[in-house]
Amino acid sequence: MPWTTALIPPQAGRRAIVTGATSGIGYEAALALAGAGAEIVIAARDLGKAEAAAAAIRRTHPAALVETRPLDTARLASVRAFASAWRAEGRPIDILLLNAGIAAVPRREETEDGFERQLATNYLGHFALTGLLWPSLRQGDGTRIVAVASIAHRSGTIAFDDLQLRRAYGPQSAYRQTKLAMLIFALALDRRLRAAGSPIRSVAAHPGVAATAIARRGDRAGPLAERIGAGLLGLIGQSAARGALPLLYAATAPEAEGGRYYGPDGVWEIRGHPAPAKVEPHAADPEAAARLWALSEALTDVTYPL
Repeated sequence: MPWTTALIPPQAGRRAIVTGATSGIGYEAALALAGAGAEIVIAARDLGKAEAAAAAIRRTHPAALVETRPLDTARLASVRAFASAWRAEGRPIDILLLNAGIAAVPRREETEDGFERQLATNYLGHFALTGLLWPSLRQGDGTRIVAVASIAHRSGTIAFDDLQLRRAYGPQSAYRQTKLAMLIFALALDRRLRAAGSPIRSVAAHPGVAATAIARRGDRAGPLAERIGAGLLGLIGQSAARGALPLLYAATAPEAEGGRYYGPDGVWEIRGHPAPAKVEPHAADPEAAARLWALSEALTDVTYPL
């Protein structure tokens, strides 16, 4: 039987933080989790959009528990502020869904921390956020950290000698690097969890090709490129709601395993229902993972207590 949102186990009493849940697959994942009874925290850069998303969820599920918080994963100061405030409240986290992202920014941009913007938004901010929220993760086998990767990881490389792509920037190669980094991170984190005897599961997922606002290319390509990108995604891909299914499977299905990667089961994993996805060998390389982890710790000044 194909896995759908109807198979999400009851989530009452569980709390999920979803980054970038103002639209697209993040919003659809938050909507489905709220419908299953989870308490939802929409963590997003634009609080106005976050409030609009929360209101839309409440219109669909009037009893939903939804709150919004400011979080810009491209800024370490924002990540630290979010995590510090959360830890101070002492509220446990059951699902940490690392979804926020931008794609194919046409020209290289640098954040206030000196990071290439796609790398900061898609990967480094999430690496730091997870480590800083570590004390708040509930220590149980139902706790999931879900990293959103992409089929783009297949042709991605980690430019270890030029991680910020100062010498050679390409919009697509920069995006592929970030999604490869997210997959390497998710798999490496689960290995560390297993070695530490932790019951928490780190799982990776990808949406296939989904018609979402990521076609805006980081809001920097202009209206024509946005329309062309959205049109192409709509033609070959699937809806955002369908694209969110692998994320929801990774976050809630009892049979979803730590250290695994899930995506659509159709041709080339472009569309379909959740199933185990293909991990390219370079994404499972433990030496590359150790090197990326060390770099990530150095850049963010965040270490994990594992």
